[in-house]
Amino acid sequence: MAVTPALPVRWPAEAIWQAVAPALPGFTVEVLPAVDSTNSELMRRARAGRLEPVLLVAEQQTAGRGRMGRQWHSGAQTAGQRGQALTFSLGLNLAPADWSGLSLAVGLSVAQSLHPDIRLKWPNDLWWHDRKLAGILLETVNRGEAGASRYVVIGIGLNLLVPDATGLSIAPAGLLELLPGVDAAQALSLVAAPLVQTVQRFETHGFAPFQKAFNMRDALAQLPVTLSDGLQGVAQGVDASGALRVVSAQGVQRITSAEVSVRVQPAPGYGHV
Repeated sequence: MAVTPALPVRWPAEAIWQAVAPALPGFTVEVLPAVDSTNSELMRRARAGRLEPVLLVAEQQTAGRGRMGRQWHSGAQTAGQRGQALTFSLGLNLAPADWSGLSLAVGLSVAQSLHPDIRLKWPNDLWWHDRKLAGILLETVNRGEAGASRYVVIGIGLNLLVPDATGLSIAPAGLLELLPGVDAAQALSLVAAPLVQTVQRFETHGFAPFQKAFNMRDALAQLPVTLSDGLQGVAQGVDASGALRVVSAQGVQRITSAEVSVRVQPAPGYGHV
């Protein structure tokens, strides 16, 4: 019996371009069948002087990267066969007065575009029912001029199916649990244009306009937490710059480092995040 070859995914590239290009001149949408990492590819291009605004989508990502060197893999995307994850990166020039809180604004945008029940775990993870649904990785290339803009690469890995949890300290979640029937192309269509709009709004106004909405989705709010430096306290949301506020024995601490790992302490009445 002949095997019918898998059909390519019909990515909404034209629709995304039409929604974004008027406000972002030179913007393009590119889909690669496979790449090591969409972030790595755009960073290579940026270092080679290619600084045009682009949304780069990978149908398969073989060496995806998360924060602190963690890996993020995605299965191949073909019509009629769901890939495990949606992976893409947005690259563009930005010159905000303050970069603080950009990853939080990005996470908020994706969560708002997908589902009202998605929560945000500082600084850059999306959660559903105390399980990780998506991760965000931001990288920048300094153009070498004082006060000049930077080329920022915003990478997003979003689980569609629930990945194998072997070796993971926290069980993962999949978008299909929230949106049955959704595929990678549909998910991209939901998040892409609002993400660009959010980033442009952040460039103009900073994180402050997003603070209230972030805190309404904060997965750590009022929970006891332990930071990677040993500090313990109770999370109290984020301030107008995106810093996590933790009330400890020493008073209110502002946590700003992107390398801080936050874990909920085992305590009666609290789950693990």
